[in-house]
Amino acid sequence: MEYSDLLDLLKSRRSIRRLKPDPLPDESIDKIIEAARWAPSGFNTQPWEFIVVKKQALKDRIVNICRAGRGQYAEMETAREAWQGKMPKLKPGGDVSDFSQAPVFIILCGDTRTRPGLPMGRRYDPYRWESVFLSSLANAFLLMHLAATSLGIASRWVSSVGTPYGQCMVKNLLGLPEELEIYEMMVLGYPAVKPRPKLMRAKAEMMHHDDCGAGDFRTDEEMKDFLRKTRRWNIATEHRKADKLL
Repeated sequence: MEYSDLLDLLKSRRSIRRLKPDPLPDESIDKIIEAARWAPSGFNTQPWEFIVVKKQALKDRIVNICRAGRGQYAEMETAREAWQGKMPKLKPGGDVSDFSQAPVFIILCGDTRTRPGLPMGRRYDPYRWESVFLSSLANAFLLMHLAATSLGIASRWVSSVGTPYGQCMVKNLLGLPEELEIYEMMVLGYPAVKPRPKLMRAKAEMMHHDDCGAGDFRTDEEMKDFLRKTRRWNIATEHRKADKLL
């Protein structure tokens, strides 16, 4: 594989907010999970378990669980720092990031019973253990995204299943054992919208060499300016009318 091909794949991976209800081939789902299971993990513990959900009744209940927590998120946004400015309100006409019609959900879980497989210094350090555990799951999740992109399938994160409420309710719904922790849920389908270009930092801003000092990095004001831009960009991406239905 040429580096240019890899870079093109990375650049084309996007989180797509609207998905078509058309079914996906089982073979494609198998390929996505096959790619993910080859992800690097801390000391090869391979903590991942993949829960593929296609039954509409179960998907509907998961969607309702996620929606139930959204009101809390909206209320929490009112406590955002004043320097970030007034955030755009949702436009009328429904939830443009609705994923209820997506044909496949994949819930990535981590098995906490892999902890004894780590060296003692990490096993008994709660921070280092969690770092190894979450990094391993993040590696698998990223490969799921890239595999889906390579197959022409759109994907997006649904992090609300990992909140205390979401985790409790989804684990109970699906009968997941206590030892499993939900990391994230990915929804998959064919894209129904064409996303805007992605807001990216310049490489020169983030690449540093050797004995660089504090002056080589962003100031607090530069950081705040970037965060203001990226939050507004992301919200506008989800809600602006220029997004074209495919």
